Amino acid sequence: MDLLYLWLNIGSISIPFLFSFHPKLQFYKRWRNLSIGIFFMMAFFISWDIIFTNNEIWGFNESYITGIRIFNLPLEEWLFFICIPYACIFTHYSLYHFFPNMAFGKKVSNVIYLTLVSALIITLWYHYDKWYTFINFSYALILLGLVYNYQRETFRRFLPTFLVILIPFFLVNGILTGSGIAEQVVWYDDSENVGVRLFTIPIEDTIYAFGMLLTVLTIMEAFEQLKPTPSTTDLS
Repeated sequence: MDLLYLWLNIGSISIPFLFSFHPKLQFYKRWRNLSIGIFFMMAFFISWDIIFTNNEIWGFNESYITGIRIFNLPLEEWLFFICIPYACIFTHYSLYHFFPNMAFGKKVSNVIYLTLVSALIITLWYHYDKWYTFINFSYALILLGLVYNYQRETFRRFLPTFLVILIPFFLVNGILTGSGIAEQVVWYDDSENVGVRLFTIPIEDTIYAFGMLLTVLTIMEAFEQLKPTPSTTDLS
């Protein structure tokens, strides 16, 4: 049995976890609010994942997982929603520690927002009958509207770091979808997405990652504003 999915999760979180205790970063001080953000994100994404798995909109190759399942989801899939957000949000705050002015300007952010919203709406207009596209893009539209109107500064700061985060995310997701290995770890029913792939990755996965990470970050920062942690000044 090849435990590739498990090792990808462990590999993704290992270095960020170790550097969380670095005296200049002290990311461990953000664990409470990060956990809250991940919990709320998982409440939606796991529910969606279970429904999609049960309806074979996507599934998992038994050759690459332990076989342990919770509500019909592999253990590795549950870990994905902890390890990947942890690593990515750690990267977000680490980048801002070293590059504190790494936010897009208001005009650029407005253009990106309008372009992204327009692209999502147009895609939905033509592909509303495809479940992965419909649920994924609809969620992203609602999230974008809320964040843009109520946490616009978070949106401006997240955009440039997301572009950096896409590099390791595509590396991990590429392997999961079959890049460089004999078979896919995660397979998709392409009749339920637009059928466009970036290498082996369905294009919907980029919006999936965007929505997942922005959900965690906005909830995390909302709780930090309610009760700032000692690390807020250091890492922002």
